[in-house]
Amino acid sequence: MLLITRRNGERVRVAEASLVAGKVVPAAPARRRGPAASYEELARVSARSWQPVESERLGAWELRAASGFTRRANSVLPAGDPGLPLDEALTVVRRWYGERGLPAYVQTATGAEGTQELLCAELEERGWTREVTAELWVGGLAPVADQGDAGAVVLSREADEAWLARYQRKGVSDVALAVLGSGPSVWFATVPGVEGEPPAAIGRCVVDGRWAGFGAVEVDPAQRRRGLATAVMAALAGRALEEGASAAWLQVEADNSGARALYAGTGFAAHHSYHHYRSV
Repeated sequence: MLLITRRNGERVRVAEASLVAGKVVPAAPARRRGPAASYEELARVSARSWQPVESERLGAWELRAASGFTRRANSVLPAGDPGLPLDEALTVVRRWYGERGLPAYVQTATGAEGTQELLCAELEERGWTREVTAELWVGGLAPVADQGDAGAVVLSREADEAWLARYQRKGVSDVALAVLGSGPSVWFATVPGVEGEPPAAIGRCVVDGRWAGFGAVEVDPAQRRRGLATAVMAALAGRALEEGASAAWLQVEADNSGARALYAGTGFAAHHSYHHYRSV
């Protein structure tokens, strides 16, 4: 049997006798996937935008922990060789997270040159379970700034009580605030709501060299389809342009059809998929 990995990370097995011809499919042309970028560059940029409060190196792997606040901040980023045979490395990973009372996760990626299709297969063969798959999308920054009316958006360097009141993750701890505030140049956007009520919309952006990474774009359900998310992103993009950025990235889960439509309409396109595998 042959194991074939599709661009979305799904793996299928086919009988070798049924194979007539095969070839490696090249990466999508730049006009379809936005700014030219390697997986390695985007992995580094996205990691810097959402930093753990504790980390440790295992060869080229980074073990990250933040008291369980999001899988991204509490998973292994395998950026190369761990310096040990895989089974030994995974034993170290499970022990490290167990000492912190956390489940062991490994974040992998598929669908772009330099990603980790083989590691995904190795984890699955060892019984690790893929819990979440999402995609990292890239696009030009200037078109985002031109899309909406940013006049009502307030920008801040900190996530204040009003911003947190709209944030989907309730009961935000000091650790969560540290993760939210991490990154080279972090901005929070707020569209004020009715007096005494949470904001109508919020968003977050991290500027890192030529890249601006967007996240936590959330809108009051009663005020959706009014262009508020677009306005939030436009305001953040404008500030990122002022700081010298030219390209944008964001992460979106595969089943979030509303967000995917919004981002596609702003010129974003998928670059690669990433997955979180949990130890049995």
